[in-house]
Amino acid sequence: MNRNTILVATMAVATLGTTTQSCLALATSSVGLAVLKQILLGGITKGLNIFSDKDSFLANQLIDAALPQQLKDLNSTLQKLGLNSLVQKEKEYIARAAAFTVETSKPILVNAVNSLTADDAARIIQGGSGAATQILRERTSEQLMAAIAPKVDAKLNEFGLVSSLNSALSGTNLLGGLFGNQNSTSSVTGGLSRFASQQMVNGLFNIIENHEKQNQTAILNSLTSVK
Repeated sequence: MNRNTILVATMAVATLGTTTQSCLALATSSVGLAVLKQILLGGITKGLNIFSDKDSFLANQLIDAALPQQLKDLNSTLQKLGLNSLVQKEKEYIARAAAFTVETSKPILVNAVNSLTADDAARIIQGGSGAATQILRERTSEQLMAAIAPKVDAKLNEFGLVSSLNSALSGTNLLGGLFGNQNSTSSVTGGLSRFASQQMVNGLFNIIENHEKQNQTAILNSLTSVK
């Protein structure tokens, strides 16, 4: 390697280091942090708007991708028994229940976004695509589950989902087997509600992360335009 090549390589490394430091400085500025919060809040609004509409919830692939394995197994079992209409009813009941979680989920997520700090912004920039949503997920997942699960449970009970499933399965313990060999109706209902709540929480984060990734270029452009 000749002297000129070494000089060029050294300058490139120095430039990269300066660029990285500049991005971090911009990201952790008040304007940069505001841009990151705006992107996350946009994803939250988008997700909760989908949750508010049953048909949008049912049609969303990111929510469908969040379906827990236990509900996949339940639906597969029902389909094998020729109970496709019951599978559709179950999905519609869960979608209807999701709409009742919006007002509970919103303040939890918004408060978490508004609490982001300059240190969080630095971690997000260094973490790359999806890092902002990951921080939000870490800080709110358990709180969201604890807050919405009772609402989901109440709604699924109101809709009579477990009763419909038990009637269709002629009193067998197929539901209990799928949900951990639970025998009592209340245990099965709780299991079903818990898995439905997991789908909602994970589906919502899928939507927020997708929104973040779609706006990754906008984030960088906004940060680099800060003077």
